[in-house]
Amino acid sequence: MITQHQLPHIEAVIGRLVRFDRPADAVLSGYFRENPKLGSNDRHEIAETAFACLRHYGRVSALVAPKRTPRRLMLATLACARDINPEVLDRLLQDNERQWLDGVRAAPQPDTLSVESELPDWVIERLADPSPDAVRALGAGLMQPAPLDLRVNTLKMKRDAALAALRDSGLAAEPTPYSPIGIRLAGKPALNKHPLFLDGAIEVQDEGSQLLGILVGARRGEMVVDFCAGAGGKTLLLGAMMASSGRLYAFDISEKRLSNLKPRLARSGLSNVTPQLITNENDTRIKRLAGKIDRVLVDAPCSGLGTLRRNPDLKYRQSAKSVAELNDIQASILASAARLVKAGGRLVYATCSLLPQENRAIVDAFLAAHPEFELLPANQLLAEQKIALDTGDCLELQPHLHNTDGFFAAVLVRKA
Repeated sequence: MITQHQLPHIEAVIGRLVRFDRPADAVLSGYFRENPKLGSNDRHEIAETAFACLRHYGRVSALVAPKRTPRRLMLATLACARDINPEVLDRLLQDNERQWLDGVRAAPQPDTLSVESELPDWVIERLADPSPDAVRALGAGLMQPAPLDLRVNTLKMKRDAALAALRDSGLAAEPTPYSPIGIRLAGKPALNKHPLFLDGAIEVQDEGSQLLGILVGARRGEMVVDFCAGAGGKTLLLGAMMASSGRLYAFDISEKRLSNLKPRLARSGLSNVTPQLITNENDTRIKRLAGKIDRVLVDAPCSGLGTLRRNPDLKYRQSAKSVAELNDIQASILASAARLVKAGGRLVYATCSLLPQENRAIVDAFLAAHPEFELLPANQLLAEQKIALDTGDCLELQPHLHNTDGFFAAVLVRKA
C-alpha cells in the first residue's frame, strides 16, 4: 500500500535513476543506505515503483512530456504502470495535481513502436527481426519479471534431492525446462539463510547461463579457462562439471568481482579453481598458457540487453556508440582467448545481448580471420546432452520464447 510518507522517497529515487549515469540497483542500494530507517514495506514500494518507471519509461515520459519532473514521472508510473487504485492515489495528491493526473489517465496511449515495445529506436533497428510483431513480442517478454532460477551443485547433491529439500522447507520449486541441473522457484523467496544455500548445494543462476556452461562441456582432469569470470557463477558450474579435478582458471580484470567469487567458492567445495587477476586480455599470465587449454569460455563484456527484465535501465544507459565500442573489445578478447586453445580444444563465445552486432557478427568475423577454427552446431551438442532445445547452430535464447535471460553462444573448435 502506497503511503504519503513514501512519496518523497520514490520521487528522490526516480530523480536519481533517470539521470541514467549509474546502474539502477546501485542507485537504489545507495539510497537505502542513506535512509536506514525505511521499513521493509517502504523499501518494497519504493523499489517496485522505481523499477516500474524504468520498465515503462518510454510510455510514462511520453505521457508527462514536456515537463518530465521526477514527481510527475512518479505519479504517472503509479497511475498508469502500477495501476494504483485512483481513490487511494488521489488522497495522496496535492490539490493542483488531481486534474493533471486525470488528464494523464485519459490521454491516448502513444502508439509508436518504440513506446509500445518499451525499446529505444536504436535497439529496434539492430535486432535480427525488427518487424513490428516480433518487436512487440520481445518487448512484452522483457517487461515480465524474471523467474528465480537455481543451479544445483552436483558435487554435493542431485537435483531430485534438492527439489525435495526445497519443497520440504515450504518453497514452490520445479525443474527448469531445459537445464538438467536447474530449479525454478515461484516468487522471490530469500535464500541467503537457507541451509542448502549456506552449504553450497544451490546457487542462484539463470537457466540460460547454466546452458552456456553446459556447452563448454568441461570434463574431469582437463585444463579449462573462464576468460571473463566476473563473480564466478559459470566458473562454479564448470568446476562441478570437472568434479573438482584438473585445473580451472578464473580470469578477470576486476579485483572486486574476483573477491565476490571467494565466499561462493568456499561454499562450493571446489578445490580446482585458480582465480587470476589480469590487467587486460594480453596479460603475461595468459600468454604462458597458450596452446595448453582444453576448453575456454569467453562470456564477453556486452551491452547486457538480454537482461532487461532485471536491469531495465540498460536500454537507456547503453547506446549505438557504446555498443560499437564494445564490439572492438569483444573481437580483441575472443582473438586473445583463442590463443589458449590447444588442437581439438573448444572455445565458447557468449554474451547476454540480443544484438547480432555483438553476437553472430563477432563470430563470423573471427572465423573469417581464423580458418584454424570451425563452428560446432550448438543444437547438436545440446541434443547429445538430451536437452530438447534447438535454436540453430548457435544458442540464441530470448526471454519471450524461452523464459530465460537473452543469451547467445557459439561453440568453436580448433581443428586437430
